[in-house]
Amino acid sequence: MASKVYFKKLSESGCHHEISSAAQALLKQLAETEKIEFASEVPLKLHFGERGNRTYIPQDCYSGIIDFLESKGSKLCYAETTVLYGGSRADGEKHTKLAADHGFDRLPVVIADGNSGENSTLVPVQDGHHFQSAALAKFLAESEQTVVLSHFKGHMLAGFGGAIKQLSMGFASKGGKMAMHLGVKPRIMKLFCKSCGLCAKRCNENAISKGEKSFIIDKSKCIGCGACYSICPHHAVSILSVGGLWNALTGGRVFREKLVEYASAAHRGKRNIYINFVINVTNGCDCEPHPMRKCISDVGVFASLDPVAIDMACYDAVAAKGKKFRGKEQLRYAEKIKLGSCDYELIEL
Repeated sequence: MASKVYFKKLSESGCHHEISSAAQALLKQLAETEKIEFASEVPLKLHFGERGNRTYIPQDCYSGIIDFLESKGSKLCYAETTVLYGGSRADGEKHTKLAADHGFDRLPVVIADGNSGENSTLVPVQDGHHFQSAALAKFLAESEQTVVLSHFKGHMLAGFGGAIKQLSMGFASKGGKMAMHLGVKPRIMKLFCKSCGLCAKRCNENAISKGEKSFIIDKSKCIGCGACYSICPHHAVSILSVGGLWNALTGGRVFREKLVEYASAAHRGKRNIYINFVINVTNGCDCEPHPMRKCISDVGVFASLDPVAIDMACYDAVAAKGKKFRGKEQLRYAEKIKLGSCDYELIEL
């Protein structure tokens, strides 16, 4: 059965006010048609853009959505998660400062997996081949409804990023990101370990103990949550292996299937709303810390309750503009594990 995807085209100018108004109109239409009841507290999951990036979606484009949700009485916040790599989004303090520097000051900012990525919750994965559970940011995992705001654009490993990638990498704790990227359990490097014991105190599985020269991880107990990696101040916890590094560098089918399984864990049992912005479409991700050029002209804004259908509609719209991203097979896999439908009915406002 085809899922409904609502769409509003943008003019060539594509000013922030027009984008904001389009997003608000879509959310209003979606709410009326689908008879959506909004939760008392609704996080807006979005991306603040890495420092140096210029093509992320700015706050002004979300104003209409915020106005509408506030008129419904919902208490709002911006929600984001920490990242595995270094830079301005590696911990909660830096990430919050980046949000302010990029103009995200209208709502409180919540770093959903804690300052160091330690606030993680395991959520079951249904019908998955790679995971039985997903390590999601605790705040987002416990939210009954999230408005998922995604910038549809390219991505080096995933091929493209939209609602599915926002649900997977975006909702995952630092350990979850590690599991998707590398699929290996961490190890402690004796050369760098200072025996401070923070990793052992943070480990909920009691998988870390003091050895003769450093702390040691018992891989039979380790669940790969990444808490030790995120908390170590000496960078003594390594997540690299030959096989894991190769997977991270080459991407491919397995990586994309892992994305889908995490997205499924973040979606099931929730009353999420998905809004994709197909503007400032670049070959790279908003995580890249440098300016990028648009590869096509702006398309418009999309909204749906189905994360697969909305990504499929965006993928087709971008392809119609002459840009065909890699990674389409992830949409079929998402349909296979019943995350959503690749068949959609496009309703243009």
